[in-house]
Amino acid sequence: MTTEIWQLSENELLADAAAVSHQIQLLEARRIALVAEIDTRVSRDKLGFPGPAGWLTSTTLLSPSKATKIVALARGMAAFPDIADAVNTGVMSVDHAALILTFAETPPENLPKEGRDAARRALIKAATGPDARTGRIRAAITRLEDSFGTKKPPAENTDRNELFASTTLNGRLVLKGDFDAITGEKLLTALSPLTEPHPAADGTQDQRSPAKRRADAFGHILDQYLASSDRPIEGGERPHVNLHIRLQDLTDLQGGVHDITDDETSRAATESDTDADAPVDINTGNPVTPDTATELGRENGSEGCAADRGAYRDLFGDGTSVGWLPWMGPLSRNTSRQLACDCVLTAIVMDENGNPLNLARTARTVTAKQRTALTARDHGCAFPGCGKPAAWTEGHHIWHWGDGGPTDMNNLVLLCGFHHRLIHHSDWEVFIGTDNHPWFVPPATVDPYRQPRPSHARAGPHIA
Repeated sequence: MTTEIWQLSENELLADAAAVSHQIQLLEARRIALVAEIDTRVSRDKLGFPGPAGWLTSTTLLSPSKATKIVALARGMAAFPDIADAVNTGVMSVDHAALILTFAETPPENLPKEGRDAARRALIKAATGPDARTGRIRAAITRLEDSFGTKKPPAENTDRNELFASTTLNGRLVLKGDFDAITGEKLLTALSPLTEPHPAADGTQDQRSPAKRRADAFGHILDQYLASSDRPIEGGERPHVNLHIRLQDLTDLQGGVHDITDDETSRAATESDTDADAPVDINTGNPVTPDTATELGRENGSEGCAADRGAYRDLFGDGTSVGWLPWMGPLSRNTSRQLACDCVLTAIVMDENGNPLNLARTARTVTAKQRTALTARDHGCAFPGCGKPAAWTEGHHIWHWGDGGPTDMNNLVLLCGFHHRLIHHSDWEVFIGTDNHPWFVPPATVDPYRQPRPSHARAGPHIA
């Protein structure tokens, strides 16, 4: 019988916490070893993904970045048994192993082979035991890179450039960058004229901190870039901000801001290089008004149904998140109202079931408008557990075009390159369900009962 934690003595608490921590390290090492074996033995068709990382993300609570890290460790430690031994015996943490593996796989170019082995052994020794410190290991690696790396000084070495972008649990974006001197100079030069304090009209001093002024300036630079006609094409269109929103919510929000024109009802605002057609029902091609949208909902059996925005949509949990951004997720009512007047934003009007209404229905190939509609519905690769960004996907005909299948919304689904090929060349199947969203049927080798699985945006990243 397990003793309750509150019943343990102080000495027992300390001993148990240390023992559990050691067991966690050993279990992490075993998971890495298992993933290494999966990587070499289990077929892609069985996994349903290009590699173990996607499978891990779809079947566990691991984030994509954590799953990718585990696979990288599994592959890396196979080449460096001394690092693997330190992890497997529990004397070195997985995080320290990842640091040393990165150095071992891409050592400084001027460090001789015997020096590389000696440096790796020294790093393993420094990372062993409870006295190991990440800062010291990083500092040692940096000294080696500075001494034996490229002839360029660190300030001019563009190979070190990195920019990390991570979304947080509260829907924000955190950036962390490391740039060479020239790139840094470009950034600071662009920010400089936009970061000066600007007193208010009444002479009151600018209360923003320097960090806040830099953040505002960075946003302004992005606005200018998105407003430019010279930016590159992605997914068939120049990149711009899309807001997904129900027609009812859009009308309600605009009604609270100002008098609405017919054009504003169809689109909150339009970017300079997008069409300004009025919203139409994808299935009929007829114009959609609030009344016809309600009738459409009744015909589909969805009267009184709240907007289904997928597993990630209701960030605030109180029904106030009426908008949705493809990259960042849900938006509150007030921010959606603000964006409804933004000149670099396109509003994608949705019905009560979260399906786009304001785009044309058919074409020989997937048009830019239909692709925008697919993004509004699928958000990205629809394959369960994948969810790669929409910009990295292709429009797949469920009923193949060559067999007479139309290019209609109810015959299209967004898939990344790997899952597009998987659907074409394996026993996985996809269909549009009664909810007008994609559903996927695994082959019997994956699920003997072949139970349909909802698309990624509907089910979330963790599939039972």
